[in-house]
Amino acid sequence: MKYYSLNKQSPIVNFAEATVKGQAPDKGLYFPESIPQLPKGFIENLKQYSKEEIGVTVMQPYIGDSLPNVELQRIVAETINFNFPLVKINESIYSLELFHGPTLAFKDVGARFMSRCLGYFNRNNNQKVTVLVATSGDTGGAVANGFLGVEGVEVIILYPSGKVSPVQELQLTTLGQNITALEVQGNFDDCQDIVKQAFMDADINAKLSLTSANSINVARWLPQQLYYFYAHQQWQQNEAPVVCVPSGNFGNICAGMMAFASGLPVKHFIAACNANDVVTNYLQTEQYQPKQAIATVSNAMDVGNPSNFVRIQQIFNNGFSALTNKLSSVSVSDETTKKTITKVYKDYNYTLDPHGAVAYNALENYQNQIPNSKFTNSGYILETAHPVKFPDVVEEAIGKKIEVPDEVKYLFDQQKQSILLSSNYNDFKEWLMNK
Repeated sequence: MKYYSLNKQSPIVNFAEATVKGQAPDKGLYFPESIPQLPKGFIENLKQYSKEEIGVTVMQPYIGDSLPNVELQRIVAETINFNFPLVKINESIYSLELFHGPTLAFKDVGARFMSRCLGYFNRNNNQKVTVLVATSGDTGGAVANGFLGVEGVEVIILYPSGKVSPVQELQLTTLGQNITALEVQGNFDDCQDIVKQAFMDADINAKLSLTSANSINVARWLPQQLYYFYAHQQWQQNEAPVVCVPSGNFGNICAGMMAFASGLPVKHFIAACNANDVVTNYLQTEQYQPKQAIATVSNAMDVGNPSNFVRIQQIFNNGFSALTNKLSSVSVSDETTKKTITKVYKDYNYTLDPHGAVAYNALENYQNQIPNSKFTNSGYILETAHPVKFPDVVEEAIGKKIEVPDEVKYLFDQQKQSILLSSNYNDFKEWLMNK
């Protein structure tokens, strides 16, 4: 498989080169030259396969000859060695729980897959690879955990000061070793802009070998397809599901749409957004107008210019009508998010995190648009993070304390280590060049 830049001004590369580069030299995102089609009978026999067999079958066409098959099998096995349960909330809405990995967030899958790929690709390289990553919440912790101790790789995480939850901050600031956390006085878009500028900076690139672990990187974006297949493996309805994804930078829902384009049955996709509604407005007006990110209680979705939406457009060959036929989007307020957490806990004894609550409200509203259609529009939401990451919002909404999982209890005894920086790019560059 070869990859080209969506800006179409850079050389075509293979999977390994796209992973190591992160972003193309012309500032475009890499995209596969073709979308692989699933083997005949694969979906019909999905329940017979192990998670590892599904993972290798889905990912191998994207990898090509960049990895030996035995390495791909190892990487997949290590990436997905936790559960992805599809849990029934009510008769027409299920929750795909993606918080059973080491950092309690869906991004564990992409981060673990990418870290292992990069470790393999860099095994014979004398120069360290520097991973630059901006995070709005969960990416930082997942990347830090996935890359911790990987030889020959240094990780620098930029996160917006005061705009991530306490658990999220501890997950990305307490590891040490090859992980450095930069606390940026700004929002996620500021952090992402710094990373993007660094990749285009000739001085930095002359000194360091840079790559990105954001969802712009193909090795982090593409493996997110896997849990959509694991959800379908557990799906019991006759109709294909409506899939509702809480969406910020749009890498997650884009991976799901790639899975659909390769043959996974999905009736419809809903991009559930918070007040950061750039894509919601675009799908209604065909006018794409980036905005400054707005801080919300679903902070991992606080993105005012989602990078991956251009990939979704490419899946549909930039056809607006084809896109809107398969994808809709709604914006859900903080007030509605909190009320949804309360209602679902009271009615169904299920605890949503703020991102899952945005998705639940969006899916429920979609089902309610057509009378008596709930069972023909049954679907699932992606519960992308454990509620314990958002204690203030969730505990107030459900009226009780959230039990802290064993996986994160130790964090509260750790000392935060971060470097405070302004959102000015030159301050970041000076720090990076002189550290």
